[in-house]
Amino acid sequence: MARTCAVLGAELHLVRPFGFHLHDREFRRAVMDYLEGVTLHEHASWTAFQDTLGPGARVFAFSTHATGLHTRAGFRRGDYLLFGPESRGLPAWLRDALPRVKLPQPGHGRSLNLSVAVGIAAFEAGRQIEGW
Repeated sequence: MARTCAVLGAELHLVRPFGFHLHDREFRRAVMDYLEGVTLHEHASWTAFQDTLGPGARVFAFSTHATGLHTRAGFRRGDYLLFGPESRGLPAWLRDALPRVKLPQPGHGRSLNLSVAVGIAAFEAGRQIEGW
């Protein structure tokens, strides 16, 4: 995800709790190349993240429970794309409070892994915003 953000010039916001420690020496060494060129924000909670949102900011919850496709979201500059943990996705209380979109899964298999899903969604948002 960090590399995708670096390539697109997007900021990466991580909202606790997550299953790793950003400041752990081994973690930093493992992801050092991926974090180059990324503006990284760490938020202590969902509420702390919400407190940073500007007026009119939209947060799209990506979920297999959504009905609308990400290609029809009408992304605009300043939007946020929200993904949950790969193992369980976003909690219901959160995804139900936000506009939800999904990635198409024509093969009806298991969900895509998180980094692939983020890449697909982020590049589609870039295409909609920048007109590539």
